[in-house]
Amino acid sequence: MLAHAWTSDFRAVARIDKLAGSQLLCKRNVARSPLRGFSKIMAPNSLSSSSDAAPVRKVRKAVLPAAGLGTRFLPATKAQPKEMLAVVDKPQIQYVAEECVASGIEHIIIVTGKGKNSIEDHFDNAPMLERFLEERGKKDQAEMVRRISNMLQVSYTRQKEPLGLGHAVLVARDLVGDEPFAVLLGDVLIPGENPATKQLIEVYQATGVGAIAVEEVPKDKTHLYGIVDAEPAPLPPFGARLLRIRDLVEKPKPKDAPSNLAVTGRYVLPPAIFDCLARTKPGAGNEIQLTDALRILAQEQGLWAYIYEGISYDAGDKLGFLKATVELALLNPELGAAFREYLKTLKL
Repeated sequence: MLAHAWTSDFRAVARIDKLAGSQLLCKRNVARSPLRGFSKIMAPNSLSSSSDAAPVRKVRKAVLPAAGLGTRFLPATKAQPKEMLAVVDKPQIQYVAEECVASGIEHIIIVTGKGKNSIEDHFDNAPMLERFLEERGKKDQAEMVRRISNMLQVSYTRQKEPLGLGHAVLVARDLVGDEPFAVLLGDVLIPGENPATKQLIEVYQATGVGAIAVEEVPKDKTHLYGIVDAEPAPLPPFGARLLRIRDLVEKPKPKDAPSNLAVTGRYVLPPAIFDCLARTKPGAGNEIQLTDALRILAQEQGLWAYIYEGISYDAGDKLGFLKATVELALLNPELGAAFREYLKTLKL
């Protein structure tokens, strides 16, 4: 019954803007990205009728690109990594690492650059600090510090030149190896009990096909994001949130945008993406763009877009950072109630 549902879903021709009653901006243009035999490419690996089908490998690793210069946040980032700027009481990259843990990731690979040593120090053991806290009876704080270094395995590799997000992911190739992996941008925070990365992993485990997180953005803001051209493929249990990608466009003008679904900074990808990146020529800014490699992957192997449950904050942007600070402070069990009362006293 489920296999029949897949066949029916892939033959369906429907506009994205009718998806679940959502008012999405969408233009059909199948000819621009011909995916011949796409229904075969996107057949669910784990649900295949063939007994010889290889099982889908567990997603154990994640790549966290953190080599950027943080120019959107100058002067604060002149002498410290943007990923280490604290939102309430934790650096941004710790929120992302904790999302990995909550998603079942065992090993994160952080791609760093010059001046990023404090990231390594943060996830390293701190025996002197732990001893100092314990000697003063602050055992809870000592245990908190200890948990940071023990939460999961961390490896580092360096991007020697700022050659783009795609290049940063490619730098991690040897550490990832021949297995599926997640990519999480270190300055995009997505709080919640159901992590966006976990949602993507569930899509990958059910289908054997890579998936990227997308969310709706205002029509006049499409020029700020990578935008997907996709069509519904409502496979249970994912329903109308699951879309198959026909194409991706990097920061299109509103009039040229194929939809208003923006790539959010969470990806779960097969190892084949590395070959796609190796074949990707420098694009905008003379950098190797991950979006361009994803287009190749979508055409050759298929790629899902998933409208994840949750809200994201671009904490690498000053206004996004402020929004993240307020929202996460309100959710903080120690500070939330008092902070909410304080906000009520402001004359806005």
